[in-house]
Amino acid sequence: MEAETRTRFHLHLVSDATGETLMAVSRAVVAQYAGISVMEHLYPLIRTMDQLDRAIGEIETVPGMVLYTLVEPDLCQRLETACREAGAPTLSVLGPVIDFFHNYIGMDATPRPGAQYTLNSDYFRRIDALNFTMAHDDGQNVETYEDADIVLLGISRTSKTPTSIYLAHRGFKTANLPMVPGVEVPASVRQLIRPLVVGLLASPDRIVQVRRSRMQSHGHEIPNYADKKLITDEINSSRRLFERQGWPTIDVTRRSIEETAAAITDLLRSHRHKSIALD
Repeated sequence: MEAETRTRFHLHLVSDATGETLMAVSRAVVAQYAGISVMEHLYPLIRTMDQLDRAIGEIETVPGMVLYTLVEPDLCQRLETACREAGAPTLSVLGPVIDFFHNYIGMDATPRPGAQYTLNSDYFRRIDALNFTMAHDDGQNVETYEDADIVLLGISRTSKTPTSIYLAHRGFKTANLPMVPGVEVPASVRQLIRPLVVGLLASPDRIVQVRRSRMQSHGHEIPNYADKKLITDEINSSRRLFERQGWPTIDVTRRSIEETAAAITDLLRSHRHKSIALD
């Protein structure tokens, strides 16, 4: 018997932490299906039976798929029992992975709700990276770029700021510098040694589209800002600088922020290996 086809359904995400893991996993899967509409319900920080019962009440009102990352056995059992009675299929997102680890390392896990968000050294490293990145956005504090892990350069609307912030959340101190027609990149930036310097590029059509959209959202025109010929000149000029400096480049035209960041971190690994070899 074939499964019923559903193009519109409720998706309940029950987490004992922030729910970010569930959202990332579910959205990655949803993106694989064309033409479906998902009504997402998030229940974060579920740590007690009372909190769980309130979430169950909403699930019973509009049943659908239920994904959860609870680690307390009693909460898991209560949720699965209630969902089974409501006809809402459930899946523990962490369960199969925990079992996989258990079978390999031969050790039982110790349930710790939200353990991935403890205030450890990695957490404070990411906060430090975010503070640095915000202080070095859009050409600020160029004199301390040498303290960065990554420096991004590119003309206006090549996603420098959102990429920098994304990298900062992963613990990388990231500075970014806009390339402005007629303004030379500071010598101190051209002479950077420690950071990985990456040039961001995009197609002229993409830059035109984004700049026009930005002007419309702000409700005013900027002379020549979206002129395709001038934008092409800007891109070519930036490309020539990147080639002279020997800086790697990434074309962001068809890349998401996440894909651009992944490419940059891959370049950073190579950059650091070369630096260690030179030392």
